[in-house]
Amino acid sequence: MTQQQTAGPPSAGQADLAEEFLDRQTPLSRIRNILHRYPAVSPALVLLIAVVVFSLLNERFLRVENLSLITQQVSVVGTLAIAQTLIILTAGIDLSVGAVMILSSMVMAQLAVNNGVPAPLALLAGLVVGLAAGALNGFLVTRFRLPPFIVTLGTLNIFIALTLLYSNGATVRGSAMPPLLTWTGTTFPVGPVRISTGVVMMLLLYIAVAFILGKTAWGRHVYAVGDDKEAARLAGIPVNRVLMSVYLAAGAVLAVGAWIQIGRTNAASPNGGVDLNLDSITAVVIGGTSLFGGRGSVWGTLLGALIVGVFRNGLSLAGLDVLYQTLAVGVLIIVAVSVDQWIRKVKS
Repeated sequence: MTQQQTAGPPSAGQADLAEEFLDRQTPLSRIRNILHRYPAVSPALVLLIAVVVFSLLNERFLRVENLSLITQQVSVVGTLAIAQTLIILTAGIDLSVGAVMILSSMVMAQLAVNNGVPAPLALLAGLVVGLAAGALNGFLVTRFRLPPFIVTLGTLNIFIALTLLYSNGATVRGSAMPPLLTWTGTTFPVGPVRISTGVVMMLLLYIAVAFILGKTAWGRHVYAVGDDKEAARLAGIPVNRVLMSVYLAAGAVLAVGAWIQIGRTNAASPNGGVDLNLDSITAVVIGGTSLFGGRGSVWGTLLGALIVGVFRNGLSLAGLDVLYQTLAVGVLIIVAVSVDQWIRKVKS
């Protein structure tokens, strides 16, 4: 009998041993699989560690008034990060979110104060500006197939220039605005902590966007487009329509962020929010949303925004210069992207 004739299919015992060998994982690979399956776990751990460290460095960190300040500071970055999350989920990136928000806020304030437009109509005009900015970004990305990074880098400068031209570089004070425009800065007590209306609006946006992304066909299409555009197209998903709708939705969120920003600072300034673009991207990436698209959640983004707020506040209480705060945020981005690359190596 030849060797070929004696060779047969592997026995049950051999198959079980092979399967056990293939399924054997190291502790590190198990951690990576958990982080891949639950993207919000890593930012939750980072936030917990940051709170513990900064509370040990300065006893004032955990005081009620400081926690209230952190939540109010996070309201603006957290809102912008929602828009950034939507874009990044489609494997894009928006460098113009801060500029769009500032332009919308200046339009609201200028119309209400200098042109006598009723406050509700001024807010509506700001929403139109946000939608128009999102439509421009979406049109350039879908119609000409330009990289989102290049498109939004260009529109960033366009929106900044339009803001300065429209406002003549002048700041509009909150005292001159109708109460409705500064209403988002109103605070009220929740237990020992004072929460602003802007924080509540931000949280309601997170709840709405989380539901839409997780429970609707549109949300599934957003993830599918970000994961693989060509596969999504072959599956019958209108990729360009989804991308355009994402940029429009982001523009609407940025207009809400403009309203929150006015209430937070009690002013509308054309020079405000210098670090908002960087902080919004940082919040999204730290929150576990992949820069390559198709993976992440807005709840992770909220944790990322809290991490940014905690780091800036904690480093400030530690007496470090604002330049070191920006340095720390930059380091956070590099670490988060490195972790994301490591997590993406998980085989499906």
